[in-house]
Amino acid sequence: MSRGSRPARVGATPGKTLSTVILVIAGLAFAYPLYALGAFAFQPVGQHSGFTLDHLAALGDPVRGYQYRQLWEGIQNSVVIALVTVALMLVFLLPAMILAELRYRRLRQLIEFVCLLPISIPTVVLAVGFVPVYQQVWKITGSVAWILAFAIGIIVLPYAFRPIQANISGLDVVTLSEASRSLGAGWFRTVWSVILPNLRRGMLSAALLTVSVVLGEYTIASFLQQNTFQTGLALLQHADPYVASTFALAALIFVFLILALIGAAGSLGRNRKAPR
Repeated sequence: MSRGSRPARVGATPGKTLSTVILVIAGLAFAYPLYALGAFAFQPVGQHSGFTLDHLAALGDPVRGYQYRQLWEGIQNSVVIALVTVALMLVFLLPAMILAELRYRRLRQLIEFVCLLPISIPTVVLAVGFVPVYQQVWKITGSVAWILAFAIGIIVLPYAFRPIQANISGLDVVTLSEASRSLGAGWFRTVWSVILPNLRRGMLSAALLTVSVVLGEYTIASFLQQNTFQTGLALLQHADPYVASTFALAALIFVFLILALIGAAGSLGRNRKAPR
């Protein structure tokens, strides 16, 4: 092969045109179900076409307010559970990963194994195991929904671990800490002022993924008989499928915006690292 010739491509790498076609097909496969869901959510009752906002107007009707009471309560519970789960992730998982990276590097594989283990266990199996535990817990705390954060936090571990680990892997945390310590900073000041600001992208991605998983969690809440967004949506489906479809569409769009925000945060991080 001559020095100026290009090396032959190995494997079936798609060209620009084929890549565009694949992207368009994937986009249509994603957008059409959303369109069908939206068309059903806003169509008049008893008709197969048309557009109306009467279903949304019913949300403010005091006569029918009892139908949506469980849904609003479920949304409030899910928001509280999401906030508590994110706090647990930042208070326990993040310090453990930083400590393992700085002082106990042999524990990194153990922490990775523990964090990724829940993704290999069916959620139904975990929910069945949580039932006797929560029966004892609720004897002390009462049947409050925010306690579900400890169970859902186990489900969230794989999704919270990966973004933070990817961010840590892109940094030389040991060198940053040694440089900070050599300038007279203590361990707390080093972690708070040097390491955590460099982990903001991973923390943001982990928090957003945690929120999306909490909003979509149904199995654990159903087994433990707690009212969350998904269980309230399932109950509303029988009484008013149009409003239930509207909220389901809004939840899907919200999760899509979360994923887009995570992608934007990743692109911003790469642009900052690019040489000028």
